[in-house]
Amino acid sequence: MTPSNPNGIITVQAPASKSLSHRTLIAGALAKGQSVISGLLDSDDIMRTKNCLIACGASFSETEDGAIQVQGMEDGPRGGNHDGRNRNDEPHELFMHESGTTCRIMTAVAAAGKGTFHVHGAPRMHERPMKELVEALSHLGVQFDFQGQEGHLPFIMETKGYRKKVVDITLEESSQYLSGLLLGAPLSEKPILITVSGKKAVSWPYVALTLQIMEDFKAKFAVEILQEGRWMEVPWRSIRQVDPGALRFHVEPSGYEAANYRVEGDWSNSSYFLAAGAIGKHPVKVQGIRPDSLQGDSAIIDILAQMGAGLNVTPDKGITIYPRKLRGINVDMGKCPDLVPTIAVVAAHAVSPTTIRNVAHLRIKECDRLLACAEQIAKTGCSVEQFEDGMKITPAPLESGTAIDFETYGDHRIAMSMSLFELSGINPDLDNPACVGKSFPQFFDEWEKVLEGQ
Repeated sequence: MTPSNPNGIITVQAPASKSLSHRTLIAGALAKGQSVISGLLDSDDIMRTKNCLIACGASFSETEDGAIQVQGMEDGPRGGNHDGRNRNDEPHELFMHESGTTCRIMTAVAAAGKGTFHVHGAPRMHERPMKELVEALSHLGVQFDFQGQEGHLPFIMETKGYRKKVVDITLEESSQYLSGLLLGAPLSEKPILITVSGKKAVSWPYVALTLQIMEDFKAKFAVEILQEGRWMEVPWRSIRQVDPGALRFHVEPSGYEAANYRVEGDWSNSSYFLAAGAIGKHPVKVQGIRPDSLQGDSAIIDILAQMGAGLNVTPDKGITIYPRKLRGINVDMGKCPDLVPTIAVVAAHAVSPTTIRNVAHLRIKECDRLLACAEQIAKTGCSVEQFEDGMKITPAPLESGTAIDFETYGDHRIAMSMSLFELSGINPDLDNPACVGKSFPQFFDEWEKVLEGQ
């Protein structure tokens, strides 16, 4: 796309939502019949989910206009050694590579089917915890044979579906455990009651996206909250905050219905361009993202506005961020953790310190993102203090013309966020720029348009 710059405004198009692309593919694959999904994100992580669904029995083809046609599984996910097959048959391979979303959600979805699955990934994926999900699935009757450290990949998973009616799960480490159970539960032969337990809950908006897709593909569920000692059914869209022990889900064995679906734009990957509008010389407009989106990372516009950036929201024409003098803020980012690298770099351009809190779970992402942000931003001369659950960034003058070697840790969000320093005149040299392919293979093509417009 040729960059347009009317009235000094740089315009870019948002890529498709990664979170919704995962969930839409899964719902389409679990539905009986044929679904057509348009606007799907083309990235490494989405390919991992697609390959896992193929291993479970779904099939995909591309239409003439670039949409994806999904032929759903007739009887749910199927692995080797199911329904009387020879027990010496090889288990079906579910290779997650480095996609945490694929790993957590697809493990729970495959467990709702029947058969034996070999669940494994890249070395970093084997380091990331899965204990809470494994314990919940074990309670539902799924069996695990760990090939390394207990509670981690790789393992052999043998399942006959969800065999119990009640299960608890926490949102302390990841909301994806709950999302996986919710997506798998409609395949059960009986109703499933899922209760949120634990001490705290993070990333609720991602659960809301899961419920949105379940509703759109006609899975039947109800949400209840505990009020004055009584469970009360409430509209799921009304939930803004989760209190562990006071939220539960009734999921019916309804299955899914095939649908034609268009994936909306991605707020996470749009955040780098919106941030560019705040710290660059010219405003940036991002088209294709919905102001009313349930994506938690839509919080980026509120955070940038709090820091002093100009903002113009036109629902049909896009979101525009204007450069202004930025001030530091104190912000709880527990509901939008993927924005932390973006906001941390924006904070380096402010005139006062910024403190980010409630994101301890960032330490178990593709890398320790809090450590990665702190170490790389400190290379610019800013002072960065780490906490267990966040960081404080104290800005320092950024020296234009300086070349800085940034380590990406193989993490797409570190690579994209550190690229923002180029708007300050710094020449960022990324050790692994190709890692953006995990979520946004076209990032640098679009980023070049921003640089040209500046």
